[in-house]
Amino acid sequence: MERRLNRACVLLMVIGAMERFVFKGVASNLVTYLTEVMKMSNSSAAKMVNAWCGLTSLLPLLVAPLADSYWDRYSTVLSFSLFYVVGLMALTSTALASVQHPPSKPDYSPFLFWSLCLISVGLGGYNPSLQAFATDQLDPEEELPCSKGDKKSGKNSLFFQWWYFAICSGSLLGITFMSYIQDTFGWVLGFAIPTGAMIVSVAFFSCGNRICGYKQDANNVGNKPFQIVLKSIRAIASKFKTGAISLTDEKSELVELELQEKPLCPQNVGVTENLEKNPKSSRIYAINNGEVVLRLLPIWTMLLMFAVIFQQPSTFFTKQGMVMKRNIGSHFDIPPATFQSAITLSIILLMPLYDKMLIPITRLFTRNEKGINVMQRMGIGMFFSITAMVIAALIETKRLEMTRGRSSSAELSIFWLLPQYILLGISDVFTVVGMQEFFYSEVPVRMRTMGFALYTSVFGVGSFLSALMITVIEYFTRGDSWFSDDMSKAHLDSYYWILAIASSLSLLLYITSCKFYRSPNGAEREDGI
Repeated sequence: MERRLNRACVLLMVIGAMERFVFKGVASNLVTYLTEVMKMSNSSAAKMVNAWCGLTSLLPLLVAPLADSYWDRYSTVLSFSLFYVVGLMALTSTALASVQHPPSKPDYSPFLFWSLCLISVGLGGYNPSLQAFATDQLDPEEELPCSKGDKKSGKNSLFFQWWYFAICSGSLLGITFMSYIQDTFGWVLGFAIPTGAMIVSVAFFSCGNRICGYKQDANNVGNKPFQIVLKSIRAIASKFKTGAISLTDEKSELVELELQEKPLCPQNVGVTENLEKNPKSSRIYAINNGEVVLRLLPIWTMLLMFAVIFQQPSTFFTKQGMVMKRNIGSHFDIPPATFQSAITLSIILLMPLYDKMLIPITRLFTRNEKGINVMQRMGIGMFFSITAMVIAALIETKRLEMTRGRSSSAELSIFWLLPQYILLGISDVFTVVGMQEFFYSEVPVRMRTMGFALYTSVFGVGSFLSALMITVIEYFTRGDSWFSDDMSKAHLDSYYWILAIASSLSLLLYITSCKFYRSPNGAEREDGI
């Protein structure tokens, strides 16, 4: 069967790319806006950016159950895009106010805070619903075989790879173009352009409803995953109280199909209708769905340090670049935030190579249709992220050595930062794409928006964990802060070493967790990691 995505998927990928252009155009250089315009300290700005990114990534966990249970995804995307646009407008107005009345001391404006919160709320419903709506456009008959002997067409992997390619393309444009605009022409125009782009993307989405398919299920227990999770929690609590739980019909076709994500087979069309009539079957259904979600917790936890590392490019990597030699010729200075584009550029260049070269080569050795399974893919990416932090620590040590006894640290070229950015891009190709596919495929079919929310929540909790680490380290190093505003006195190299060591421990625990993990669809994990 030919592996080709339909027009609806392609359109939604373009819309996803536009949204990433908007978000990265704001987020990638936000730490510069907070320190240079709002006069915040390095540590305060980094914590605020981390907290905002954390909130943005965690909100889908609250919205996804409602989107899956009570709202259709198309309406969810449209509704939350309005919050997104209003938040962008409010953020633009803060930049305009700072031009008219420049702050002379740190400005912790509540209006700035609430404008960022509105953007977070908008993203909380927009992102997971848009991606879930895009996967709805895939032909379910190609992706959900009705027997164990059938093989999938591979469109899941193809979709996630090219979806990520699309959003990385949007991110690349947002980082490079908007960082230059913001550093050269000011923050009013730098925030106004993303606002206009978001309005255009919403218009595209509204006009694209003619080619997009809709999936609206009957309002029953089987189609309300949030209620399923609540029932599963009550059932598990009951299990601990009674010491045992009776599952007389665990091998029923419903449970087997749900765990294998095969609910569309014609011979079982009427099975879900019996859930309301048979409370016992409904209880079994709830328990199995809840167990699938709880089974993901160890893997989810071990990915948090990877998420912490990915907060560094938009915070401390950018601050490093600001005090390094970054001129090309005598008239042009490279905006430090544009170096984040090295991550997305690496992804854009490597993604096609992964599909066309790496998979066929590894397939010869592993005899796995995907070359390597999803868990192996995530583990390899985690290893590359650790390597990136080791190199970042070594380069920062070299920069500090060159600045000792000098008044300026602009002796080391900013291009020394390229290796750590590129390695993070390589790790992204493996781990982030793998995470999307993993959380998508490991949750029940009717909870796929929740699956995408679980994926984004890794980065949300990782962002808050990063902010917490900064706070704790700042407390213990007060007087000689590792995050000093004077970058010649900072000790970011020590911070990077801590991240590398913690991530190494996390990788070891991840490998152990993978050994004991059992996927609901056993074909995905044949030989472990």
